[in-house]
Amino acid sequence: MALKLARLGKQKKIPDSLPFWLLLPTVLILFIVQIYPTVYTAWLSLQERKPTGWIYVGTKNFERLFRSSLFNESVGHTIVFLVSFIALTMLLGFLTALLLNQKIRFVGFYLSLIFIPWVISTIISGQAFRLLVTPDYGVFAGILQDPALFPPNGISVLTDARPSPWFGSFPFPPSKGMILLVIASTWRSLPFTALLILASLQMIPTEIIESSRIDGANGWQIIRFILVPIILPTLVVTIFNLILTGMNGVAIIISLTGGGPGTSTQIISYLLYSLGWGQIQFSQAAALGLIIAVVNWILILATLRLTKVEEAR
Repeated sequence: MALKLARLGKQKKIPDSLPFWLLLPTVLILFIVQIYPTVYTAWLSLQERKPTGWIYVGTKNFERLFRSSLFNESVGHTIVFLVSFIALTMLLGFLTALLLNQKIRFVGFYLSLIFIPWVISTIISGQAFRLLVTPDYGVFAGILQDPALFPPNGISVLTDARPSPWFGSFPFPPSKGMILLVIASTWRSLPFTALLILASLQMIPTEIIESSRIDGANGWQIIRFILVPIILPTLVVTIFNLILTGMNGVAIIISLTGGGPGTSTQIISYLLYSLGWGQIQFSQAAALGLIIAVVNWILILATLRLTKVEEAR
C-alpha cells in the first residue's frame, strides 16, 4: 500500500517548469504594454524622420526641445498649475475630511455625494466646466461678461490673454483659463484626496484628541500638533499622487481649454500631446516623453523614500 502511494505521488509531482508557464502570460503582457513601448520611445527620441527614412541624430531632439520657447513656457505653466492645484486640493480635502470625521447625521450619504466627481469621466468634467463659461450660452457667461460687474468689458475666461508676467518671462500671474483649469482639476481630484485623509483621521484613537482637549488644547493646536504629525505619511503620499496626476493629466486640458487662450494653459503633458499628434513631431515628443518619465520615476522614488522615513519615526 505504501509503495502504491509513493508511485502515485511521483506521478503527480509538479513539473519544475510550471511556475514559468504560469508567469509567462503576465510577462508577455508586461512586455507588450511597458517594456517594448519604452524601448521604442528611447529609440525614436534619437532618430529624425527624413524622406529616405529614419536617421540617427543622437541627442539633437533633446537639444531642440530645451532651446524651444514652448518647452520653457510649458515648464513655467506646469509649476504654476501644480502649486495652485495641489495647494487648493490639499486645503479643501483636509477641511472636507475634518468635517466628515465629525459625528454628523447622513455621513454615508455625504461620502457618496462627494465621490461623484471622481467617477465622472475626465473629458466630461472638462466639458461641464467649459459650459459654465462659454461665451454667449455659458451658465455664467452673462455674469462674467457684464461690464458693470467686471469693467471695462467683462471677462471672457476662454479667450482673454494672460496678464503681463511679474517675474521676467515666468508665466505668473496665470491667465483666467489657467485659474479655471485649476478649479476644474481640484473639483475632479478632491473626493479621492478627502477620502484618503479621512481614512487616516479615522485611524487616530479618540482618546488622544480627548486628552489634548482636557489639557487645554484648542482646535488649531489639535490640528497642528496632533492630527497633522500623525497623518503626515498619508499627506506626503497624497501630495505626490496629486503631482503625478496634475503633471500627466491631459484629457481635462483638451476638453476644457485646448491649451489656450493662446498657450497659457499648455503644461508639459499637453505639449507632449501637441508635439506628437498636433505637429507630428514624433521624435521630439518621444524625447519629451522620456523626460517626463524620468521626472515621474524621481517622484515615485521620493514618495517611497519619504514614506519609509516617516514610518520609521
